[in-house]
Amino acid sequence: MIDPASLTTSTFKVHAKATSPIPVIPPDLIFSEYDLDRAVTGARLEHGRIILDLATTDGVTGGGTLGYIVSIGRNVLLNLVYTITQTAPLTLRNHASLTIPGFTQGKLVDAEVDVYSHHVSNDGMKYRLFAPTQGGGWERSSGHGKRPLIVWLHGGGEGGSLPNKYYDNESLLRANRGALGFSTSEAQKIFGGAYVFAPQAESFWLEDGPAYSPRVKAMILDLVRRYPIDASRIYLAGCSNGGYLTMEMTSLYHDLFAAAVPICGVVKNFPKPGDVVLTDAQLKSITTPSWLVCAASDTTVLPVDNSLPAHALIPGSILTEYPTVTWNGITYAGHWSWIYVARNDPQYHGQHIWQWMASKRLSTRR
Repeated sequence: MIDPASLTTSTFKVHAKATSPIPVIPPDLIFSEYDLDRAVTGARLEHGRIILDLATTDGVTGGGTLGYIVSIGRNVLLNLVYTITQTAPLTLRNHASLTIPGFTQGKLVDAEVDVYSHHVSNDGMKYRLFAPTQGGGWERSSGHGKRPLIVWLHGGGEGGSLPNKYYDNESLLRANRGALGFSTSEAQKIFGGAYVFAPQAESFWLEDGPAYSPRVKAMILDLVRRYPIDASRIYLAGCSNGGYLTMEMTSLYHDLFAAAVPICGVVKNFPKPGDVVLTDAQLKSITTPSWLVCAASDTTVLPVDNSLPAHALIPGSILTEYPTVTWNGITYAGHWSWIYVARNDPQYHGQHIWQWMASKRLSTRR
């Protein structure tokens, strides 16, 4: 047995190296690669294991698992190599000393990500699925023992890059926390235990939204057939590229979704200013209850060209426009308004956005 008093933050040194899974050749850039020592902020014994806590927070280099490659506009899961060096012997209860001969690195573990199972659709699109039983088994369900389904559509940076043979199906969970927010205990209680479905585009939704829409719909209907899902309570949410596809799909399928949440969704200024990807007629045709979220400080998808006119055109829609994206005292890029939705922050007439979603259902079952 190790004497806990002999274990301190200086007993071990931790070095981390993170490199891109895709070759990046200058002048191309990748953000968030690193090769450095990590600060050990805590050391303790827990059930016979030595646990080292490392400094990690926004703005601390070395704590990230994703890199962003500029040329392809993609977040990629970094190759991580951790090297642990023991700098002082541990003392055992019998006063003997212990120097551990070596360490073997295991897989990257994230409790929030790992509850999502990995799947591939019949036509080859990858997706992740959270089942409510994985979250502890929720007693309250929708009608007849069936559960709601929440569909999360990722942003442009979380799609695959097939020319680079990169299609990881994990960055979509790690990059903007959109899906993970809905699988938290708080969200699951509000929805009464919901499936969370996160498909991953092979490229990005805007590349061919009209072709992606029927594929995503087919995957949803397949899930409804195979799982105890309440077809009257299917909710759709997405950010940026995914906000575009959220509006595209609700303009096409009026009897599929009980509610929709387009976040900083693209209407007409992407991939270059002046492009129109959703027409006024499409937006006016949407009958799905819709709550749009954006931030005035967004310089990537300008609200004045996108969320604001979409709100004006979508019948009965709600709009929450934040001045900036600021959370826990940190101000993020204005495009990142999904941060608010992932934490159930938007309110309208005293009702938060998750509760608003959960209150909606299709008037008839299909």
